[in-house]
Amino acid sequence: MLAKLKFLHFIVILLCLKSIPNLAQQQTTYCNPMDIDYKYNFEQLNEKISYRSGADPVIINHKSEYFLFVTISGGYWHSKDMLNWKYITANRWPFEDMCAPAAASVNDTLFLFQSTFESRPILYSVAPEKGIWEFYNRWTPRLPKDIGPWDPALFHDPDTNRWFMYWGSSNVYPIFGAELDHSKKLAFKDQYKAMLWLNQYEHGWERFGPNHSDPFKPFTEGAWMTKHKGKYYLQYGAPGTEYNVYANGTYVADDPLGPFTYAPYNPVSYKPGGFATGAGHGNTFQDNYGNYWNTGTSWIGLNWAMERRIVQHPAGFDKDGQMFANTRFGDFPHKITTKKWSGKGDELFTGWMLLSYKKPVTASTTLDTMSAAKITDENPRTFWAAKQNKAGETLTIDLQKEQEVKAIQVNYTDYKSDIFDNDPAKVYTQFKILTSADGKKWNIAADLTTEPKRDRPCAYIELPKPVKARYVRYEHIHVASPVLAISEFRIFGNGFGKLPPTPKKLIAVRQKDQRNVDLSWEKVAGAVGYNVLWGIAPDKLYQTYQFWNDEPNTFELRALNVGVPYYFAIEAFDENGVSAISEVASIK
Repeated sequence: MLAKLKFLHFIVILLCLKSIPNLAQQQTTYCNPMDIDYKYNFEQLNEKISYRSGADPVIINHKSEYFLFVTISGGYWHSKDMLNWKYITANRWPFEDMCAPAAASVNDTLFLFQSTFESRPILYSVAPEKGIWEFYNRWTPRLPKDIGPWDPALFHDPDTNRWFMYWGSSNVYPIFGAELDHSKKLAFKDQYKAMLWLNQYEHGWERFGPNHSDPFKPFTEGAWMTKHKGKYYLQYGAPGTEYNVYANGTYVADDPLGPFTYAPYNPVSYKPGGFATGAGHGNTFQDNYGNYWNTGTSWIGLNWAMERRIVQHPAGFDKDGQMFANTRFGDFPHKITTKKWSGKGDELFTGWMLLSYKKPVTASTTLDTMSAAKITDENPRTFWAAKQNKAGETLTIDLQKEQEVKAIQVNYTDYKSDIFDNDPAKVYTQFKILTSADGKKWNIAADLTTEPKRDRPCAYIELPKPVKARYVRYEHIHVASPVLAISEFRIFGNGFGKLPPTPKKLIAVRQKDQRNVDLSWEKVAGAVGYNVLWGIAPDKLYQTYQFWNDEPNTFELRALNVGVPYYFAIEAFDENGVSAISEVASIK
């Protein structure tokens, strides 16, 4: 009898375990910043500053699988679906690690090269998923120390079998380019030359500082080359990684070494508003369905100016060859691609809205003045901290009415961290998400203790099915840092009300300085925020600047190009969805 009871008990346990959803396998969406196990950064080791970071991304589609290379990470990531990324350490890796690496896939070989001012080798692999790399060359040529090749990009033209390198990271020097000689193990074939220079006097978006407000000379870096329908798009990042306006632009030519012409629709990828701001210094790649994506660097800058995260946005080329990246709702949940999309990729936006903005929060404990209210302000540089980093600490958000919760994102802060390694035995993240209709009876919506241990500084979880709830709770289990600190607990889903009305009276007035335009609009009662959409034609409103409803409804946009006409529209959004887009306003 006792044996029979034990057997039945064992069966019940198995059934319970089977009922716990495997969140990773069921996930079909992603949310910026990317949910990877960002590594503790060693740049400031001597200053005893510990923080997780990732920047300067390059994603390569190699033999229908994806490889992500990131600044100073001790390795790289591999994915088969662009959702689940596995960290890989290599058999051969530069002793000083890699900063802003270059990578290129050619036939069955993946090439890799680090930023350097000295002589360094190009590595290659025919099995990068196994971490096996060999020396392709010893990179004996040496450039003048001041000019690189820092922030390099490798480009192989499949139509001509020619190889090129582009590089540069400076507010003094341009982006350089040179042809490489494949017969001589990719040594420089000819003299390098300047490809493009920044011109902040005509290109408003290239001006330095927050919202392009600083007269300091801007930086260009992060070169990347994309060939599309016979045209060569040389991309670059500007004006500085530590600002919300960090963006990617492009010049276009008929030859890989130019001459290049500035694209009047620049910037290509630009996300100055919202939670994950900044989209510069990344790369452009195609997925297995032929869709384009643009990666970039999003700024945190709390522990150190160069503390950053990784973002990716749908991208492409329109019928006129104009390059674009779609950052509309760029840090809200998006579907991962399963087919060729149309237009500019708006169909990938799930329509799941932010339910947590400025909602009331209750914390189990609070350290000093780091209050729980900061986890719903959509600012990655403010945060809540618990008195102790112990299991059972909680954060509870009151959505103030019942909503349909579909996904959550938890963004951690490295406050007074003392971690200087990435030992997976201690560096991992675990928590539970609970929901309730009345604040009394709670149900588990997600449980990371049932998943394999890994670190998730920007943990994004799509719930297996929508949950109707008014209260959503984070219950802490483990984080490696000595202090439990969270910058944002973001809840996504939909309310049950009507869509907001379209904002009225959008007015755009161009200043005497043509790089600037003054925008204003009439606020919508009950709106959470607005997207100002703009571009160089009524049907090319590819740019987005997101604003919150509790911010002013006037704004000086300082990102225009001199001599280029512009068109503007606006939409409102709330917890129920998005309004229709307004009529288009134009300026000459």
